[in-house]
Amino acid sequence: MRKKSLILVAGIATLYFQNAYAQEVKDSVKTNDIDQVVITGNSNPKKKIESSTAISTFSAKEIMKQNPISAAALLQRVPGFAVESSGGEVGNNLFSRGIPSAGGYEFVQVQEDGLPVFEDGALQFANADNFFRVDNTTGRLEALRGGSGSIFATNSPGGLINFISKEGSNTFKGIAKLETSTYGLMRTDINLGGALIDDKLFFNVGGFYRTDDGLRKTGFKANNGGQIRMNLKYVFDKGYAKVYYKKLDDRNTFFLPIPLTQNGNDIKEFSGFDPNYGTYSYNSISQLNIPQAGGGYFKRNLQDGIHPRVDAVGAEFKYDLGNNFSVLNKTRYTNINMNYTGIFPAGGPQTAAGFASGKGIVGNNYQYSLVSNGTVVNPQNVQQLGFWAIDKKMNNFVNDLQFNYKLDKGNVTAGFYKSNWTSNQYWNWSNILTTATDKPQLLNLVDTSLSPNDVGYSKTYNGVTQMSFLLRDSQTQGSLNDVYANFEYNVTDNLNINVGARYSRDFYRGYAVNTTSANLNNSGLTTDGVHSFATTTADDNMSVLGNQYTYWRYDIDKLSYTAAANYKINTNNAVYGRFSHGFRSPNEEAYYNYFTTVNPSQPLEPVTTNQIEVGYKYYTSNFSIGVIPFYSTLKDLSFTDVFSDGSSENTFADTKNYGLEIEGNARLFNNILDLTFNGTIQNPKYSGLGGSSVFEGNTVRRMPKLYFNVTPAVNITKEWRTYVSYNYYGKRFQDQLNVQTLPAFGEVGAGTSYQLGKVRFGIDATNVFNTIGITEGDPRSGSPSGDGTIMARPIMGAAVRGSITLEF
Repeated sequence: MRKKSLILVAGIATLYFQNAYAQEVKDSVKTNDIDQVVITGNSNPKKKIESSTAISTFSAKEIMKQNPISAAALLQRVPGFAVESSGGEVGNNLFSRGIPSAGGYEFVQVQEDGLPVFEDGALQFANADNFFRVDNTTGRLEALRGGSGSIFATNSPGGLINFISKEGSNTFKGIAKLETSTYGLMRTDINLGGALIDDKLFFNVGGFYRTDDGLRKTGFKANNGGQIRMNLKYVFDKGYAKVYYKKLDDRNTFFLPIPLTQNGNDIKEFSGFDPNYGTYSYNSISQLNIPQAGGGYFKRNLQDGIHPRVDAVGAEFKYDLGNNFSVLNKTRYTNINMNYTGIFPAGGPQTAAGFASGKGIVGNNYQYSLVSNGTVVNPQNVQQLGFWAIDKKMNNFVNDLQFNYKLDKGNVTAGFYKSNWTSNQYWNWSNILTTATDKPQLLNLVDTSLSPNDVGYSKTYNGVTQMSFLLRDSQTQGSLNDVYANFEYNVTDNLNINVGARYSRDFYRGYAVNTTSANLNNSGLTTDGVHSFATTTADDNMSVLGNQYTYWRYDIDKLSYTAAANYKINTNNAVYGRFSHGFRSPNEEAYYNYFTTVNPSQPLEPVTTNQIEVGYKYYTSNFSIGVIPFYSTLKDLSFTDVFSDGSSENTFADTKNYGLEIEGNARLFNNILDLTFNGTIQNPKYSGLGGSSVFEGNTVRRMPKLYFNVTPAVNITKEWRTYVSYNYYGKRFQDQLNVQTLPAFGEVGAGTSYQLGKVRFGIDATNVFNTIGITEGDPRSGSPSGDGTIMARPIMGAAVRGSITLEF
């Protein structure tokens, strides 16, 4: 409690001493939107006021000021993006404009320098943010919602998120940063850029390394690793050529639901569990070593967490062909080897007697003991946890060839996009038994009405209740062949129109290895050196991979299109309107479920979307605002959450949503006070499901109707700046039936910074009041029950970070 109090005091203190980037006061606030040029979702760079898209931009300086704890935390500043950031640094979920999914980044494409981090950002256990990190090599973020996303990328009707890298210039520049925190963080960042040959050959290289104990107390290094990125660019008279490389090797603990007590909108801690800092992912249960029915042992270490090893090499080439023609080609090869280990609750806590009864033990004939030392214990509640291990080997080759023809009053762009990708995955899932507390202890359970030599005497094997109950060995391949065209024309000096289309001829292939069941009764192995596996039920119905395969194929033949107009009323005002039609191919789990089911009851279809948006933009040197109403419909949306027993939800639905996005900033009192804000109001509903549907007209699950961020900041002096931020996330429902309410919550952050010459000192605090805010329930537990003891994933507790940054 003392440590938490110190964290809270330090966090509240930052309300008076806060974060900034010191230069001239006018430069410490957001770059004037009227001057910003965007490239994402446009065929040519253009000013935001002239772009008929809903796009948010963040420069490197603005990202530094915000100092986000993760990429998801940065994306919370984008209207229209509902972000669940409680999973830790990676593995988080983003929903664009009320489009629901099982999680990940399913309907947006995450890009680095205009190409996907990986072609599909919603593969099982492979959220796109597992494979990139925000550091000082990032020069800019452009986040597009809806609109032209489906024309310039695949599977992106919800939008594009483009992280643009820094490049060198004639002036040598560098930045170095050292950061620490109240949770054992030690992080170093560095970036260097300059010219090897002035005006011709430029370089940029940088990266980070970080280790910390985790915002939730794991008892081990929760995050440990880093990345390096570099690029080399040669500029010649009619264009340029660039090559680049990225190496990411990072380990991150993924935080999952914990038990909480709910009474309507009131959320409190579950006895024995700290809601702000507690987790089941703890050192005392971190090791798994179990025999396999096919021979050998399966060993796993929870401390590895989500561990991607990413190598990406790419090139970019642009050349002026003359006669108003130019060509741009981007290519990249990415190889990913990821080990994923996480603790997934298998339902909620149970009483000791209740769990024993569920295992077939009659009355009080049960006995629990600690695996660590054999001590007999009498826990009030116990928890069954999934020890899920997933290995994924992935690769992606992508090439985007684009030709541009410049007209007197516009341009025509045409391109061919080719992408081949493969995802091989192997799953090995077990269940373990622990105390229902943070810092859990492994438990054994026996039936005292039997003797140790009797069949079924023990319900565990060193704390494991189900050994390898689910194995999966499968592959998914994608071969994408897309042609696209985009036409922009300035009808007058103030009116421009845009039409675009993308034809997708995509081929998906895969296989799944069929499984059978077995046990270890006749294996000759013993549970403890004496007793055979016939004395335990832990090995009953173990999954075994066979030699029978299910092969499948699925082809896509789809057209996406859009039309828009932007009218610039005057220098400061503009309005636009856009219609777009796009689609998202079935995801990896949808393919697996459909083709491994003997008689699937629902046809497998791409998710199709229609969106209408209009927007008003007003930009001056002291005030800017964008107001964007939108309406969207979706058809054949699939829900593919994998439940804790290994089965999959496999539910389909149609949805519709109308809403309003708002984003802006104001500079007041001669730039002493600046205010940034963004928010979304929406009403996503299930629709078109027929009168017999039990959730027709219900609110789409996990979608808030209102969420916003507001951040006032005071430039106390030219060198000293302070801010407070407030994130509000409205009430949602965990499920389609709208039974489980996830109450609204608000989170306060704060910070201060001081510039001393070229050195910046910063302090940033998150959740300074230790709010218990739920971002999601437990989608793996099936139908929720409402109030009482619930399983949910709350935001992290209060934490403070301090940093020193040197620019040279």
